[in-house]
Amino acid sequence: MDEIEKNIEYGKEFVRHRITELRLKTGISEYQMSLELGQNKSYIQSISSGKAMPSMAGFLNICDYFDITPIEFFDTSIQEPNLLNDLIKTIETLPKADLELILKIVERLKKD
Repeated sequence: MDEIEKNIEYGKEFVRHRITELRLKTGISEYQMSLELGQNKSYIQSISSGKAMPSMAGFLNICDYFDITPIEFFDTSIQEPNLLNDLIKTIETLPKADLELILKIVERLKKD
C-alpha cells in the first residue's frame, strides 16, 4: 500500500470514528440519526462499519446535523464545539466593553 492509499484509509477511519464520537456525545442512535438525516435506517451504521462513506453533500449534512463546521469536525482539540458555538453566538452581540470584561474573566479562569 503506497502513501496515498494509507492517507485515504486513515481519512476514512477518522471520519467513521469521528461520526461515532459525535453521535455518542449527543446520545443518538445510528438508526435515529439516519432517519433524521432523511436516509435509510442503516445509513450511519454502514458508514460506522466502514462499508460506505458519505458523499460530500452527505458529509456537509452530517456536520449540519451536529451543528458544527467541517473545520470543527476535523479539529478534535475542540472538546465541545456546540457549546463553543453557542457561546460565540451569544457574545458576538455584546458591546466592546463587555467583550473585554469577558476576555479578562476567561484569562483569569485559564490561570487557575
